[in-house]
Amino acid sequence: MDDMDRAIVNALQGGFPVSETPFADAAKALGLTAEQLITRIRVMKEQGVLSRFGPMYNADRFGGHNTLVAMEVPADRFDEVAEIVNSFPEVAHNYQRDHRLNMWFVIAAESRERVARVLTEVQDRTGLVAHDLPKLTEFHIGLKFEA
Repeated sequence: MDDMDRAIVNALQGGFPVSETPFADAAKALGLTAEQLITRIRVMKEQGVLSRFGPMYNADRFGGHNTLVAMEVPADRFDEVAEIVNSFPEVAHNYQRDHRLNMWFVIAAESRERVARVLTEVQDRTGLVAHDLPKLTEFHIGLKFEA
């Protein structure tokens, strides 16, 4: 990441313009063109610097539900299980961790019942236990890079 990439990440975490030309508006504040901004975001995604670019929704506020899930996945099955887990549109994030519980992901769905069904389907399709870790308290933290 160079200084401009850090500035982009810092600027866009706090919100994205809602307008007819959101990329142009966001780019202007950074001294870029819309095309330059889009290219830099694409490159950061391709390089794995960004795992995703898009809105973060609080499913609970929309009447839905979300939960954190942890699984112990044998190393030789990790890619296979990740493919199964990621095949569910309700899976918002999926991360590998250096821990006995080495796969962590978030399920966000329209209801608690749908989250429960996805958990059951994940377990049925993988043959592994999916530990449901529902949110007790929400904390908001921001990641800011020094330029």
